[in-house]
Amino acid sequence: MPGTGIVTLCEADEDLPARRRDDIVVVFERAGGDTAPAIVRQGANRHLVRHADAQTEASLAAGIACARASGGPVCADPGSLALLVLAEKLAKSDIPVLIAGPTGTGKEVLSRFIHEHSDRAGKPFVAINCAAMPETMLEALLFGHRKGAFTGAAANGAEGLFQAADGGTLLLDEIAEMPLPLQAKLLRALQEGEILPLGATVPVKVDVRIVACANRDLPREVAEGRFREDLFYRLNVFPLNIPALRERVADIAPLAFALMLRHAQGDDLPWISDAAIAKLQAHSWPGNIRELENVMRRALLIGDGTMIGEGDICFDMAARPIAALSAADTPSLAAQDIAVEDMVQDAATQEPAAISGAAPRLANIVQQSQARAIAEALQCNDGHRGHTARQLGISERTLRYRLADMRAAGLDLSRMAMGAGR
Repeated sequence: MPGTGIVTLCEADEDLPARRRDDIVVVFERAGGDTAPAIVRQGANRHLVRHADAQTEASLAAGIACARASGGPVCADPGSLALLVLAEKLAKSDIPVLIAGPTGTGKEVLSRFIHEHSDRAGKPFVAINCAAMPETMLEALLFGHRKGAFTGAAANGAEGLFQAADGGTLLLDEIAEMPLPLQAKLLRALQEGEILPLGATVPVKVDVRIVACANRDLPREVAEGRFREDLFYRLNVFPLNIPALRERVADIAPLAFALMLRHAQGDDLPWISDAAIAKLQAHSWPGNIRELENVMRRALLIGDGTMIGEGDICFDMAARPIAALSAADTPSLAAQDIAVEDMVQDAATQEPAAISGAAPRLANIVQQSQARAIAEALQCNDGHRGHTARQLGISERTLRYRLADMRAAGLDLSRMAMGAGR
């Protein structure tokens, strides 16, 4: 397995070879008599996999999950293994890395894998989500600032994340959300190996390996003017693409066991039945690994502690707005014997119009008015987001958030635009 190092197979009656402190030992034992398949923790880096049949998919998946270091990539799909081999080779170089893939597919895990298998492994790994920071703060956070650079600046200035990651790796997650002016400064940092803190006049040399992650189509963002073409080509030296979880079915069982190991309590851990694995593999996984983690945490809570069966697997449902229920309309859960999966499905399929007699709330009126104004502006600008944002007096980033909120609330922009035109 790529990144695992040397794998040594030993018979049960043989002595284990001399071990290093971080070596992982997985002991396989056939279940018999009153024993049932299970995983037993025998120390930080030692597990016992007790199986009914060593040839089953569950047994192989459990072994892979136990043999992986905590937090490292877990996979069995040939495409995923090939990606790890490529990432391991790429780690030996110093070129920037661009990792693309849907949200929740493990881009940060792969970024850490690259850092840990590079010559920079002993240096800092610093990660920042570009979408989580306000535009006004992101520049100071990345490049640092000097005394008096802006109102409220620290008396002695502060170093940025580039300097904090000096000698190591800086992960820029959701880089497509970075403002265009800041992209220009990032490009210079990549080309010249130096940064200019806010308020400074002398550049500072830094030695940082950049790993950038994007869950959006960057070539399309470049074509639509939302991402600098020169920065894209600077980052896109050797791109890596992580497919959605539904496209790598063979990874699902090892990941399920790995997430169960992460969240289960105690030393004797439950087994995942073949029927449960088949149900997991048949799901489409719109939320990718994050959704799988939710499912496994629920299964551990619902299960009996010895076996996770098909009935313990409850999937996330697509989020939909649900009208507020009055206390009189809300049924008492204590008086009903309803399965968790049924409750989730009932809540998810309930339509907002279920309570037609409820008076409109001020927040809903404001949201609809705002949505109608955005729809009308988009129509006037032929759908161009940049022109629409300028007309509305907001940033393009804010417009994207508003559009995402409107879609999540189930608002039909096309219908609103037609209504505005009338």
